[in-house]
Amino acid sequence: MEKGITDRFNNRITEEAASRYGTSSDKLVKLDGFESYIFKYTTGNEGFVLRIAHSIRRSETLIQAEVEWIRYLASNGVSVADAIHSHKGNLVEAIKDGEGGLFLATAFKEVKGKPPHVFGWSPEFYFSYGSLLGKMHKLAKSYIPLNPSIQRPLWDAEEMNGDVLANLPAERPKLLRKYREIMSTLDSLPQDRDSFGLIHFDAHGGNMLVEASGRINLFDFDDCNRNWFINDIAIVLFYMVTNTQNPTKLAEEFLPPFLKGYAAENQLEPEWLSHIQIFLRMREIDLYAVINRSFDVDNLTGWCKKFMEDRAERIENAVPYIDLDFNTFSGFLK
Repeated sequence: MEKGITDRFNNRITEEAASRYGTSSDKLVKLDGFESYIFKYTTGNEGFVLRIAHSIRRSETLIQAEVEWIRYLASNGVSVADAIHSHKGNLVEAIKDGEGGLFLATAFKEVKGKPPHVFGWSPEFYFSYGSLLGKMHKLAKSYIPLNPSIQRPLWDAEEMNGDVLANLPAERPKLLRKYREIMSTLDSLPQDRDSFGLIHFDAHGGNMLVEASGRINLFDFDDCNRNWFINDIAIVLFYMVTNTQNPTKLAEEFLPPFLKGYAAENQLEPEWLSHIQIFLRMREIDLYAVINRSFDVDNLTGWCKKFMEDRAERIENAVPYIDLDFNTFSGFLK
């Protein structure tokens, strides 16, 4: 989380946010949050999640657009953590931080389930995973914001790429050149209704819980933006194989049932699979930059340390993130 946000956060903010959603700070249980402060709480027999973000990172308008999109998905049967209204009837509650900015509180219904690894990875899970993403993309094709002036950002907006541009190390200028080359290539891709719309942009296993029935409940739409549907698929694949022993083998096991599930809910021209590689490279650079921003890169541990090993050199030398011809999977989208 940015230091400019942590320096402004205090108990007054927590208490005020809690009160606006009918609870109190002493009933909040703090959860891990990478870009926002996240808490869970209970009212009666129902569980909820309170998120407190800051206008430094996302404007009130952008968060309003996010929660309206979530409510649209939930109202159309998608298993997501639905947003709820505050006691004043608002989906977003703005709280002044005393320094000219705003903390922005939103609350969501707590979803049920356990992390997907608890039940184990299986073709059935991969199929359901694809179905969930496909259903969201199908709904995105017909989504019309309640207020056309309140929308999530386009893929190339400052809100989506500012972290990358600002946090790639200056001593490795080739990384920035590679990123700009990707941006230029993507700018030439078509943005039609059947291939481009609102996507989750971070639908990995850490942003979902799975019930014993197999139902997948997705949350954390903080990064949702107007982008290519194939990028959502690429990002799912990216995190599925990252730091695994044999990424290519896992991708070959994952993609057939996942794409079958996706095709059961949404039609996407198989030709879009040829662009997965460039979107994988974009997410690779994006994550590299975010880790540079958020951690001491000389003292990394665990998952981040493993990811960052030789990462800059791999990006600079255009080593494929997954050594596969994705066109060979086109039959699973038909």
